[in-house]
Amino acid sequence: MQYRPVGKSGLKVSAIALGGWLTFGARVDEAISGEIIRAALEQGINFIDLADVYGAGAAEQVVGGLIGELRREDLVLSSKVFWPMSDDPNDRGLGRKHIRQSVERTLRNLRTDYLDLYFCHREDPETPLEETARAMDELVRQGKVLYWGTSVWQPRTLRKAHALAKRALHYAPQVEQPRYNLLDRHIEKRLMPTAARLGMGLVVWSPLAGGILTGKYNDTTPPESRGGQTDWLRGELTDENLRRVRAFCELAREMSVEPAQLALAWILARDEISSVITGATSVDQLRSNLGALDVRLGADVQSRIAELFPA
Repeated sequence: MQYRPVGKSGLKVSAIALGGWLTFGARVDEAISGEIIRAALEQGINFIDLADVYGAGAAEQVVGGLIGELRREDLVLSSKVFWPMSDDPNDRGLGRKHIRQSVERTLRNLRTDYLDLYFCHREDPETPLEETARAMDELVRQGKVLYWGTSVWQPRTLRKAHALAKRALHYAPQVEQPRYNLLDRHIEKRLMPTAARLGMGLVVWSPLAGGILTGKYNDTTPPESRGGQTDWLRGELTDENLRRVRAFCELAREMSVEPAQLALAWILARDEISSVITGATSVDQLRSNLGALDVRLGADVQSRIAELFPA
């Protein structure tokens, strides 16, 4: 396993992380989830990425159920706050009240007394950034959170958050979690250089574009599949994208690797990336994803990929 620093912080995370979105507490039952998590740790993964909204807390509870048999100090646990968790008008957003209530609920679910990383899951236009930044700083000073971060924030908001932190002597966000894959390279233009200037790490989600880059939709999109039922994913299944993915899968076959491994390896080749968050519904899928660490991309392969998926 490779371990990479989270920006300019002293924290190191596995290059491949295990995420709980759409799997733990949802599509994958608790027993199999436990097998996947144990296998991930055996293979050197130390970063488990969660959110309060994943399975309405069920994903956190699945991991929390295993905490007693694991060495907490070996884990980098993250969760997130923003999305509504009930009908209560204060049980959402990035106001101080919701952040405080959400972190306490998350800590109970995970059966731990601190989070290594805590992400603001989106920007909150209804709450002053000063209030959010102060609330996150308080959690760090209380020891309930070691580092705080953001997810899908705009570069200008990240710059403002760091300016506020510098002025008020607060802890600044150390990591941003954006969507990033071969079909969505928008972060390269502004977010990547901004994060680098601010000393922030990048841990990215949806590295396989919802499974499109594995080739699973190359021939057909079954109505009952995720691609057939998810609006944003259906929007990615254009004729042009599928043409590119078919050629990409042929390149992977030439290299004797899985398309998913090649897609992950392409992201990992970027120095800006601290970790790639992957999901898994089986131990076999987890091990296949980890094979990306052994894929080396020569200049010719990088060139062919760039032609297929221009920035």
